[in-house]
Amino acid sequence: MTVNFNLQFQPPPITDTAPLTQPTPKPHLPWKTRLTIAFISALGYACRRSDGTVNRRLFNFFDRKHPPNIKPVDGVYSSDVAVDLTRDLWFRFFVPFSSSVADDAKLPVVVFFHGGGFSFSSPDSVAFDAVCRLFCCSFPAVIVSVNYRLSPEYRYPCQYDDGFDVVKFLDENGAVLPKIADMSKCFLAGDSSGGNLAHHVAVIKIIGLISIQTFFGGEERTESEIRLKHVPLINLEITDWEWKAFLPIGSDRDHEAANVSGPNAIDIESGLSEYHSVYGWIRPVTRLAKKVL
Repeated sequence: MTVNFNLQFQPPPITDTAPLTQPTPKPHLPWKTRLTIAFISALGYACRRSDGTVNRRLFNFFDRKHPPNIKPVDGVYSSDVAVDLTRDLWFRFFVPFSSSVADDAKLPVVVFFHGGGFSFSSPDSVAFDAVCRLFCCSFPAVIVSVNYRLSPEYRYPCQYDDGFDVVKFLDENGAVLPKIADMSKCFLAGDSSGGNLAHHVAVIKIIGLISIQTFFGGEERTESEIRLKHVPLINLEITDWEWKAFLPIGSDRDHEAANVSGPNAIDIESGLSEYHSVYGWIRPVTRLAKKVL
């Protein structure tokens, strides 16, 4: 199932023969949103060094954190659980708390992997804490947001290993979640690079996969990558840097972790009951995400 969200405009259809000179539509975004995008873009450029390393101190200075709240706030309470302190592997779970959720209810569990090009952010980053709270109330479901190791300090397959280990931990220690959580109805979800992690972690026994603007790649440039090569936040310069920082040294973008529809791809969909992919039109990796479906 594919869900396509558009931003206040109707883009022309994307076809394999679409001209590369096709103008990029500009969505009508509030000025605060535009200002936020500009700031995040500038911060990303400032933190990504040309030698493939990250200025961690600078990014952490601007990366505001949100603590967990045991007492419900706006219908959600949250808590942090350590999995392996030696590698700072932990997760934050979010539980809906409202009159609409019965005391004896059993809710599905969604294991969520945040985005950030494999290199930035964490579950307690303000933006990802907020989006998990939104998911928690909207579904409703118990959301488990994973803190995995970041590149380039930790390259592939460290992030996948962390994802596997958290799901395994939940399977063996289900009591760490509240009784309302039903681990027999467990989904993986992730946005951008987090969607990539969810895709690869889904080779284990999971009911379904939810990919949100998933970050895939490949040596062959797609139409959307070329057309959107100068957009803020996500463009060719940024994605090439992120793949170089994440993949094993000497690998190219046709590595199985990046190109999931390429020559080295691993089929994971045959064992899933549900595979939902959500993508936006103004995003360079859109065509790559569509090739997976």
